Amino acid sequence: MREIVSFVREFWAFLRARKKFWLVPILVVIAIFGGLIVLSEGTAVAPFIYTIF
Repeated sequence: MREIVSFVREFWAFLRARKKFWLVPILVVIAIFGGLIVLSEGTAVAPFIYTIF
């Protein structure tokens, strides 16, 4: 868990230093899609997720 927190802090410092705040919405969308894929792996939610696409 510590490595994840360290990575997030370092990545946020990179975004602030390089003024790349436009990357944040892209990463959020990627994380949401990743979460949907993980949830749809074998649960009862899968049929509902497939109707979205």
